[in-house]
Amino acid sequence: MTGYALLDSGFHRKLEQFEDIILDRPCSQAIWKPLLPKSKWQMAHARFERLTEKDGQWKISKKMPEAWHMQLGEKKIKLCTTSFGHLGVFPEQKAQWQWLEKRVENANEDKPMKVLNLFAYSGGSTLACIKPGVSVVHLDASRPMVTWAKENAELNNCNNGITWMLEDVTKFLKREIRRGNQYDGIILDPPSFGRGPKKELFKIEQDFRDLIEMCVTLLKKDANFMLLSCHTPGVTAMVLENMLRVSLLNKGGKIVSGEMLLEGASDVLPLPSGCFARWINE
Repeated sequence: MTGYALLDSGFHRKLEQFEDIILDRPCSQAIWKPLLPKSKWQMAHARFERLTEKDGQWKISKKMPEAWHMQLGEKKIKLCTTSFGHLGVFPEQKAQWQWLEKRVENANEDKPMKVLNLFAYSGGSTLACIKPGVSVVHLDASRPMVTWAKENAELNNCNNGITWMLEDVTKFLKREIRRGNQYDGIILDPPSFGRGPKKELFKIEQDFRDLIEMCVTLLKKDANFMLLSCHTPGVTAMVLENMLRVSLLNKGGKIVSGEMLLEGASDVLPLPSGCFARWINE
């Protein structure tokens, strides 16, 4: 990801650079002391202060655009500040996007692939997968995020092959099972808590296991991959790996898990930011 760098972290904050924009945001994991002096942190264009669990306030120190673009490998993505501190991208997913690109690299018109991207946010994983020979069903319960993802697809001239779904994930999966639809690859990145378009409730501690089992049902017999990622405290890499192992007992293949990291230069401390588990059909 050429447009991103972690500059420093500590005192429950992280200092990040997105292209030319430097931002100071909360980070509960960063319980150590920052390595950079306070003067470097004061170079940030804006600092986000959390007011409640759901929203907060940006304090702008330097002139910055309302929206700008960041490079994701060969693709671009639109960024802008939001009331909940997000920007429209999770840079810790960089390694997962690179892995997804490799999983679909052999797809073509003679060997097409069908991918399902759930809780798809602004479409980073969709952009990583979409290419000739790959079709992606992109599903999210938030209308603004689906709109944002469409803008990212248009920005990269890759709208063809993407089916946009604004729907509750559980309802969609149950309908796909009834219809007998199946996929070569499934991406699942659930929030800790969420609501569908019709206020359907999702709680990861209650619903995650059933969600994974429904996804496994939708995998083709010769499916290529399944990718889980999560930012919920307490849901570790081994938790994700165990959930995949139990659900994929009859599928064989290989499972790898680990931490997702925000990274910068070699002298910057890597910052843990969630975890992943990947299954490939080897």
